[in-house]
Amino acid sequence: MSSTTTTPTTRKPFRLPGWMKSRRIQPVISLVLILLVWWGATAAKLVNPLYLPGPGQVWNAFVEANSCRPIAAGSSRIVCGEQQYFLWQHLVVSLERIGVGMALAIVFGVLIGFLLAEVQWLNRIVLPYVNFIRALPPLGYIGLLIVWFGIGDTTKIWLLFLAAFPPIVLATVDGINGVNRDRVNSALSLGANPLKAFLFVVFPSSLPSIMNGIRLAVGFAWTTVVAAELNNGIPGIGALAYLSGTELNTPLTIACIFVIGIAALLLDGLILLITHLVTPWVGRE
Repeated sequence: MSSTTTTPTTRKPFRLPGWMKSRRIQPVISLVLILLVWWGATAAKLVNPLYLPGPGQVWNAFVEANSCRPIAAGSSRIVCGEQQYFLWQHLVVSLERIGVGMALAIVFGVLIGFLLAEVQWLNRIVLPYVNFIRALPPLGYIGLLIVWFGIGDTTKIWLLFLAAFPPIVLATVDGINGVNRDRVNSALSLGANPLKAFLFVVFPSSLPSIMNGIRLAVGFAWTTVVAAELNNGIPGIGALAYLSGTELNTPLTIACIFVIGIAALLLDGLILLITHLVTPWVGRE
């Protein structure tokens, strides 16, 4: 009597191809998959085009918003862009507003942050109000700013400033409080005066925290751009996104959303680049 033995077969684990493991390729694959799902859902008419237009419609809306065209079929009247401005012009104006608001927030936020970190009794008085402003949603006080400053750019810049100011103050205070006091005392014992100790020890040591605060502040300010441009915000990318939505121009609304999001990613990348340039020692200590 003979017995037969069978050797169990082992399956090799599934492995991704080498080119799919690339850090540069994977985001592209993810984007392509999302676009395919989006296109498939709209092509199959699973969603009403009013609520979710296809990628082609959104692209056409983006192109039209950056070009000139007849106002209607067969008409000789030419209209350029949307709301009398090209989409890129809307974006540039919004970036100018956030640039002014951020510049003011950086200057005053860092100065006040240093002051609050060094003067403890002032810290106890002022810091709760900074946290109070940080906790307020922008739409909560935009009406008051309009009463004070009108509906012009001053109100928008103030709104963006108030969105960016608290994170920078708090990051500056945390950065200074986190400075190793042994380094400061060593500099003073070696003959440095308080000003030099501040410039060459305290400030560089707190700079990484300040830059992180600026990065967060830019994000907060950019997410506030739509609220800042709700009233008399044309030209402005936030106002264009809002008005196109109220007019049920969904393709243009989605195009504006993409532009706002891509601009946010580029701004964040720029801040990270500047952070690496001004704090090259981070991670090497």
